[in-house]
Amino acid sequence: MALILMLPTWPATAAIPATSVMTLYRFNGPLEIPYYDVESFRRSGPSSPAGYLTQGSSVIPCLVIRDGTPLTDRNGTPYVGFRVVVDARTATPAATERFEAVMRQRQAAAVANHHCGPGVRHLLNVRHLYDMEKAPFFDPPPPSMSSAIHSTSRGGLDRIVRAFHNSPQCQAANRQLVGRRNALQSAWNQFIRSVQAQWSEAVLQQAKHLDYVMRTAIFEGHLDRGCNAYGSCERNIIALSIRNRGREGCSRHWGCRYAGDYQGVASQVSQYNIWDEYLTQVSGLTACFLRDDLGGPSRLGAGYNAEYYRRLQGMYAQNLDAVQRILFGNEQDLRQIFPNTSVAELKSLRHYYHAPAMGKCFPHHDRVEYISGAVARQGGNFALIANTRIQVGQPTLGGYYFRDFLLRQDEERDVTRIVDLYPGFVIDGRKVSLRTASHCVPYGIPQGCRFNSVGRYRKTPSWLSAGRPLAVSCRVHDRGAQCQGGGGVGTVTVGGACDTQMRPVAGVR
Repeated sequence: MALILMLPTWPATAAIPATSVMTLYRFNGPLEIPYYDVESFRRSGPSSPAGYLTQGSSVIPCLVIRDGTPLTDRNGTPYVGFRVVVDARTATPAATERFEAVMRQRQAAAVANHHCGPGVRHLLNVRHLYDMEKAPFFDPPPPSMSSAIHSTSRGGLDRIVRAFHNSPQCQAANRQLVGRRNALQSAWNQFIRSVQAQWSEAVLQQAKHLDYVMRTAIFEGHLDRGCNAYGSCERNIIALSIRNRGREGCSRHWGCRYAGDYQGVASQVSQYNIWDEYLTQVSGLTACFLRDDLGGPSRLGAGYNAEYYRRLQGMYAQNLDAVQRILFGNEQDLRQIFPNTSVAELKSLRHYYHAPAMGKCFPHHDRVEYISGAVARQGGNFALIANTRIQVGQPTLGGYYFRDFLLRQDEERDVTRIVDLYPGFVIDGRKVSLRTASHCVPYGIPQGCRFNSVGRYRKTPSWLSAGRPLAVSCRVHDRGAQCQGGGGVGTVTVGGACDTQMRPVAGVR
């Protein structure tokens, strides 16, 4: 008797999700990303760019079909047609609303396939596209530029930092999306020249360094923690690591050009990825968030989040005194800010990592893979599978059936769902490795901790074994996640053997 293999059956034309709005992104890579002419690509591959798009630009990708097949390179990586949603090079504040509107529209749409319409002439490598869901960030226009200093200024360096945030130089640095890291540096240099009659050069330079460290400490930390005790201590530890890299451990590898170069250390992209070109376009890291008119009761207008600015100002104010003492104070300051930890250990702390942000892995789910870009097929319909995870199913001619592996990251665990968004589609087998994830550990922390249950698995950084985990205690004023509480001063500990959130590590060189 012949063996009959029963394969799944699906409707001939199942509806699938429309392609997402995707963003051009290459971490710490070239600002301009090439695209290619369709017909030139068919003849000779990606050899001669037809033009360039700027990192941070967002597009709607589609599959260009020729001779009944989507265009890919010889390894099966799709080169996709595209329609530009936001051109980062020319974007204005109106781009924020446009991005969000188109993203909502695409998320709600269902289609038969991802084929391009007629008239698409150019292609991008899909591996340069990511489904970020982050709109361009612009400060609201100020009601008027003023040299007046906000009543919450504490004088000294804080007065200068706030004057900069209220200055036309700071506003100009954020007027465009592109090049904000360099623009912020130029803005500070111009501001210093404009106020040299009011403050000494040395004091102005200190204020600049303080501003950079505060920006990095706030945005490197977990913004949702706001002004709670753990979040405040986290920011102090980040500032301490910058201090140590910029003082005793000064090295060009860490961006330090001279002893005390906290600006160079704090904004080194290879060490703090928040300063990457694209991330500065969407986060507010380079924003003038201490402006007098932001964060208070004033209305900022549609599209601007007053609560976001209020919390940024709250976090800045909460850590200001401690960070100044960490950067410019002495060993006694370190002892008071970080009780219960020796000064020698504090000075050896130059590294930390946030375990939830490390490489994700799922050892208890079989055949889960990340797909940077592949084509899936059902009959004459083709779908783009990009920047997503799938669970690989049974093999078939040309590849594998698959289902989407969806992830939501909660505070203490990963919540996963496996859904069939592309019923009957077969993903190109060349893009499936079936490799098993390695170096996966509970919560991304070293062995030695016991948990009743494990909520997530993460990889650990390559340098982890070169140091030792350090538990750091801070004396802080807990004002709650919304930065509105009036709690008292207490001691909180971050790190140590079993902290699943932030991991300070001492002794790594």
